[in-house]
Amino acid sequence: MTPARMAAIHAAAFEGKGEVWSEAEIAALRAQPTTDFIATGNNGFVLLRIIPPEAEILTLAVDPAAQRRGLGVILVDVAAALVAGRGAETLFLEVAEDNTAARALYDKAGFTEVGRRKGYYARHDGPAVDALILSRLLPAEKTGKACKS
Repeated sequence: MTPARMAAIHAAAFEGKGEVWSEAEIAALRAQPTTDFIATGNNGFVLLRIIPPEAEILTLAVDPAAQRRGLGVILVDVAAALVAGRGAETLFLEVAEDNTAARALYDKAGFTEVGRRKGYYARHDGPAVDALILSRLLPAEKTGKACKS
């Protein structure tokens, strides 16, 4: 998936809900050696930063026309497997407190709240919203940290 398509999906998915990332910003992130991405065809993507033993979901976006079809779940599951395979033991992300759909996705995927950034996300139509910092421990057998008996 091209940075242009990623930017278009991001703009559509986050329109009116927060910061939208440009094609140039996405391209710059993708050029960094610690980042990677996963795409579901041409309808959604997750952008990751991987610095073992931790990894972070920088953003996840699904085209609104393709939402509610399980693509977010697929992206999170594949992302967790990818980063675990590269040595990450914990996967982090930040999500806006008012993003109920994303919070439900991450709750279903086994993430728990480990922190909060007060007033982190600016809103054009109201006060800033807290960012919830979520994490998920990754299965030891996928990270290569499993104990042999």
